[in-house]
Amino acid sequence: MKTIKGPAIFLAQFVDSKAPFNSLDGMCKWASDLGYKGIQIPTWENFLIDLDKAAESQTYCDELKGKINSYGLEITELASHLQGQLVAVHPAYDLLFDAFAPDKVKNNPKARTEWAIETMKKCAIASKRLGIKSHATFSGSLMWHTWHPWPQNPAGLVNLAFEELAKRWMPILNTFDENGVDVCYEIHPGEDLHDGVTFERFLKATNNHKRVNILYDPSHFVLQQLDYITYIDHYHEFIKAFHVKDSEFNPTGKKGVFGGYGDWIDRAGRYRSPGDGQVDFRTIFSKLTQYGCDVWAVIEWECCIKSPAQGAKEGAPFINNHIIEATQKTFDDFAGVGDTDKDYLKKIPVSYTHLTLPTNREV
Repeated sequence: MKTIKGPAIFLAQFVDSKAPFNSLDGMCKWASDLGYKGIQIPTWENFLIDLDKAAESQTYCDELKGKINSYGLEITELASHLQGQLVAVHPAYDLLFDAFAPDKVKNNPKARTEWAIETMKKCAIASKRLGIKSHATFSGSLMWHTWHPWPQNPAGLVNLAFEELAKRWMPILNTFDENGVDVCYEIHPGEDLHDGVTFERFLKATNNHKRVNILYDPSHFVLQQLDYITYIDHYHEFIKAFHVKDSEFNPTGKKGVFGGYGDWIDRAGRYRSPGDGQVDFRTIFSKLTQYGCDVWAVIEWECCIKSPAQGAKEGAPFINNHIIEATQKTFDDFAGVGDTDKDYLKKIPVSYTHLTLPTNREV
């Protein structure tokens, strides 16, 4: 077993044009003052990290890491959700997802994909220079529009799409492997990797590439009514990153999983601040600890009701109250028999069929 590290916080949702959320020093001091021990850095925010420099210069990475460490913080993972998304975009979403891309590749899907792939490779090199072993990202999506098969999906279409998705990711995965870093795909609605089955299909399409791993976020599973506890039993060996995010699902006679095109506040399934939703974090932390998952517990704060200031303030103690210090001692050692050897064990009968047992519970 292994004790989960934390608390940590994903900075993406708190970035703002106003201080302290518009500088690395400001955000580090803010996070440290709230009791966090780690930060997950969104690599698309240039004021937090210059990815080009990080991929080129060990000196830059040493200085960046040193500055963050000076606030009593560690970098848990670099995150590239927006760039990972652009590795695979269905044409129906070209215009909207162009918002994630630099101007030089907008309105040019081929160039945008190439830029995304090269950027992801830089994330691998930067992670190694910073001494980070896991990376958080999205898979992108070529077939989300087909998840409900209407019209009917032609035979072989989904397999072909996973082959193409794997083809785009293989050069990235190989670069991450060269740098000793795991790619942790956040299993997420809107992505081709959105549950256990799709993760397995992608893993198979990459020939079981050892750098294909999971960022576990239970909030997304509540929204699709997937058993997020059993998911850990199935995939714990792949869980290399962990988002502490809550959600709730309250269907009515008018709306359910599909959401009715509603705003977040009006949907049956919606994200909530940790502790305000329906996710059973006690069991999750127990499972991850039991299986020895070597992860940081990172708050990803998203809530349609509570303010980000209150959510961030409550996040660190919430994680602290759930982290389990993995035991190094067996609780019934007091009743043990001490050191044993094979000869001693042979003396212990393995069958008790020769004994006459009482027929009642008289003492």
